[in-house]
Amino acid sequence: MISEKMKPLVQNNSAIRIMFEEGKRLASIYGAENVYDFSLGNPNVPAPEAVNQAIIDILNEEASTFVHGYMSNAGYEDVRETIAASLNERFGTSFHMENIIMTVGAASGLNIILKTLLDPGDQVMTFAPYFLEYGNYVRNYDGELVVVSPNRETFQPNLKEFEEKIGPKTKAVIINSPNNPTGVVYSEETLVQISRILTAKSEEIGHPIVLLSDEPYRELAYDGVFVPYVTKYYKNTVICYSYSKSLSLPGERIGYLVIPDELEDAKAVTAAAVIANRVIGCVNAPSLMQRVIKRCIHEKVNLDAYDRNRNLLYHSLREYGFSCIKPEGAFYLFLKSPQEDEKEFCEICKKHNVLVVPGSSFACSGYVRISYCVSYEQIQRSLPAFKKIAEECGLI
Repeated sequence: MISEKMKPLVQNNSAIRIMFEEGKRLASIYGAENVYDFSLGNPNVPAPEAVNQAIIDILNEEASTFVHGYMSNAGYEDVRETIAASLNERFGTSFHMENIIMTVGAASGLNIILKTLLDPGDQVMTFAPYFLEYGNYVRNYDGELVVVSPNRETFQPNLKEFEEKIGPKTKAVIINSPNNPTGVVYSEETLVQISRILTAKSEEIGHPIVLLSDEPYRELAYDGVFVPYVTKYYKNTVICYSYSKSLSLPGERIGYLVIPDELEDAKAVTAAAVIANRVIGCVNAPSLMQRVIKRCIHEKVNLDAYDRNRNLLYHSLREYGFSCIKPEGAFYLFLKSPQEDEKEFCEICKKHNVLVVPGSSFACSGYVRISYCVSYEQIQRSLPAFKKIAEECGLI
């Protein structure tokens, strides 16, 4: 009954979601306080109070209008203008309303732009480790995901292999910085080199290669690390942004695309993307949340809470003998598995009621992802379990 495309997805359901469900099962047995679920990137830091107040104010102040109605498929004009002005103020860009399309989160934005760009057989490249759904999004439009192997020393992109793998069918490249699952921020030097490679290769193969920058974690960067704004480095860039992490609104599904004027055939791409927004079934981004974003354009989550979690977890795990790079952004720690097969290590962790995600889910075996967007108290309670895991693995 189900389609051939869906069968492998059913058979290989997301390891992240499987661990999340396992966490609920274990919690029902041992109690939630005795299960340490680090599987899902579900923010525990609450949305700013201004967001909650904006929802109330909008419903009260705009009662005479139909708050929940349709609008342009691209979103409310005043919301898009507000976002463009904010980006210009922050990054020295020159965007306007027509450069912005409101979307149902960054995932919807990626699907919109991929539907806009891809013909069957086109290739989209990305750098491992990467968010596992990228392959599914590309295959939604009969494209092929081409993966560049990871640089396991710095987790900056492997640019030599990247340049070698670009070919006539390459239509787009997806980057994600700050990165899920490593927490690495792609440096300015890295973006300059990516731009150089894409510019030369686009000329060589005779068509532009579009750089898709997936940015749900842009605002989550620590220690003053610089997160470059990608449109300033490569003209054929499209930004896919989400407020899921920056305002702790993952369930509200609100974000936007930026399609700059500098992009080749920008007007045609924008027009097609607006239609793609409709025909993939989203129609438009949620009306209430668009209005909330306009009122809360300068709001931010409490980054200090994530930073506190990051430091406690990172320093504790290093003390226990584990190996990992310190994340510069997002809220993930990518831990090197003491076992050659990281899935075996995940099972060892599970024996101690610690749930982590195998790195093979991100095309980078030998590592596990730990999501530290949990309470500080959960991390504190989990440390004895991590110490026992380290002992079992012979680290201490």
